[in-house]
Amino acid sequence: MPKMTERERLAKIEADQRNLAQEAETVRRVLRAQYGKVATELAVERLSEREFRDVLGQAIRVGGGAALAALKALPAASDDPPARGLPVKTGAAARGKSGATPPPGSEAGGASQATVQP
Repeated sequence: MPKMTERERLAKIEADQRNLAQEAETVRRVLRAQYGKVATELAVERLSEREFRDVLGQAIRVGGGAALAALKALPAASDDPPARGLPVKTGAAARGKSGATPPPGSEAGGASQATVQP
């Protein structure tokens, strides 16, 4: 076999790269389809589409192990989810210590509320 020139070698390498990129995309689509089939078996209707995307996106961002550890540490959600956007308060926490509702923007215990930024 005759020795390839640098130009021929470069053309072969570029063709190999294109073929590998196409194969990687094909395998990626098959894998994503398999994961999509798993989602059809889950009760995803309990989440909005945005929540579903955000949960999966964050889990992928931090890695499966870290996401699982964080989620398993949380208490289980009830089967009857509360109305969206409204915090659920029950008992003394909802009434405050004296039973009166504190004015907006204040805390019942006098402590300041910390805001968590994503």
